[in-house]
Amino acid sequence: MTDTTKVVEHYDRGDLRGRIASALTAAGLDGKQLTPQDLSPLDQFHVRGLASTIEFAGAVGIERGTRVVDIGSGLGGPSRYLAATFGCQVQGIDLSPSFVEAATYLAERSGLSEKVTYECGDALALPVDDESVDLAWTQHTAMNIADRGLMYSEAFRVLRPGGPFAIHDIVAGIGELHFPVPWSAGPTTSFLMTPQAMRTALEKQGFRVRSWVDRTAEGIAWLGEIRAAAAAVVGPPPPLGLHVVLGSEFPVMAGNLARNLQEGRASIVQVVLDKT
Repeated sequence: MTDTTKVVEHYDRGDLRGRIASALTAAGLDGKQLTPQDLSPLDQFHVRGLASTIEFAGAVGIERGTRVVDIGSGLGGPSRYLAATFGCQVQGIDLSPSFVEAATYLAERSGLSEKVTYECGDALALPVDDESVDLAWTQHTAMNIADRGLMYSEAFRVLRPGGPFAIHDIVAGIGELHFPVPWSAGPTTSFLMTPQAMRTALEKQGFRVRSWVDRTAEGIAWLGEIRAAAAAVVGPPPPLGLHVVLGSEFPVMAGNLARNLQEGRASIVQVVLDKT
């Protein structure tokens, strides 16, 4: 079994679109054109959720009508935010067929099907033409990718000259991770790089660093707030949340992520680079 297959199996847990549709009904959102705020508990599949996406977009400095490739687009929360807020034309690429199906459904429910499209594809062989996009964007994706040099070279290939590459990811610290975590059940599909190794690999491909910000402290605080809110809930969890995607193991995964960040085994970086 390939690592790619194992990665897909981690995320594909059966009838994701159906589970999401049921969750939206339970949340009282039937018949409503959905907004990024409506969906944010569910489709912002990264630390600090929609707030992080908004902050990240501000750091990039996105212009209206920007052509974007979202590498590892997941359920499409960031791509739909970019389309709804800036009028971006976004092509989302993800390994998981169930995520692509669900993201397409949510784009329809959000009235954004003409702005965002999703397809199955590999970050190591993007189905995107050379120098055809203005912005390459990725949030919490590279942790599942061993060949980081090839991933970064693909982003470089599809970007127009001078275009930005925006990365929000979890990076390696000191010591082994506690598993499971949201992106992996164990070490066979988890490939964190240290910040220095990541920076070296990016600069080797021809990217110039515009900004490099550590967001670990904010991530730890946010995860603490999430755990406190969950502990205060009596009865079942709210209809919308990442438990809809990852099932009953998600609280354990989130708890291990928080512990890894607190113990310095991992950290979070927000990076904006430019293609030279």
